[in-house]
Amino acid sequence: MTTALVIGISLAIASGIMNGIFTLPMRYLGAWEWENVWSLFILVACILLPAVILLTTVPGAMYILAAAPAVAERAALLGGFFWGFGAIMFGQCVSALGIALANTIVLAVSSCLGSLLPLLLLDPSKLVTATGHFLIAGTAVAVVGIAFCGRAGFLREAQSAGMETRTMVGHARPLWVGILLATGSGIFSAVFNIGYSLAQPIIATAQKAGLSAVAGANLVWWLMLGAGAVANLAFCFYLFSKNRSVKKFILPGGSRLYWLAALMGLLWGGSIFVYGSAATRLGRLGPAIGWPISLAVGLLVANLAGIFAGEWRNASAASQRWLRSGIAVLLVAIGLLSWASR
Repeated sequence: MTTALVIGISLAIASGIMNGIFTLPMRYLGAWEWENVWSLFILVACILLPAVILLTTVPGAMYILAAAPAVAERAALLGGFFWGFGAIMFGQCVSALGIALANTIVLAVSSCLGSLLPLLLLDPSKLVTATGHFLIAGTAVAVVGIAFCGRAGFLREAQSAGMETRTMVGHARPLWVGILLATGSGIFSAVFNIGYSLAQPIIATAQKAGLSAVAGANLVWWLMLGAGAVANLAFCFYLFSKNRSVKKFILPGGSRLYWLAALMGLLWGGSIFVYGSAATRLGRLGPAIGWPISLAVGLLVANLAGIFAGEWRNASAASQRWLRSGIAVLLVAIGLLSWASR
């Protein structure tokens, strides 16, 4: 492999790790309502962090946007805006299902749609090449691994119903509601990667202006995350009005809660920019190859985070076997998807 490919794959893996653990602090934020946590998370991840990165890595950003194709900018804004609804669903389903099971379902849907659709959009002729074959095989194996982890999660859910004290921020929901939210989140998460794929001309414009592809990707993320923040913050403000929960921001001794929510934003927002850096190093098919690697690693880490948080403490031996099998299959998928980049 070339150095660029090795770095790209490593960054995709790092992005998945950050994405897999960012929800872990939600288990320790129960003193706040969901909207308190999520609004601060969105503020850090989608507004403050992208603005800092844009100012430090993309000089003349407004001139580049003025020169970039308008259709690419619209794709970025629309992809980000619709992803915003998926982010809301994800935050809600994590509260309902827990870290491991929520990530399992969301990533199962997202990996199926978010990997193959960019390939069809960017270069459909690659489907009949070795790259396409390995990509399809790796995605198929990842789906099997995700299904194994999902089976483990359902067994754990059935066994532990009514047995555990709730620690996750937010309100408990019926299992079927959580599953519907997770499915919807997976669909909109795939839209996020498709929007990034269609916004590639912005990166090309940045390169023509003398900037790096990574700087161009940072400009795309700034557009997409800012658009996604609109839907998220609007929903949070609706909940503030409905639940009168703004006052919880001034709870005594709440500084730890602020730090934990901000950490969520830094981890997830950072994972997006790291993924963008990975995709630019994986060549023309970066969004098709980097996305499933990041998702598979994220699911692996999310399940390990769920174990660390005690979500599997009372799980049966059968559910734990399904989980271990799923993790092993996902490691095989990561290998296939990494090989596809060669």
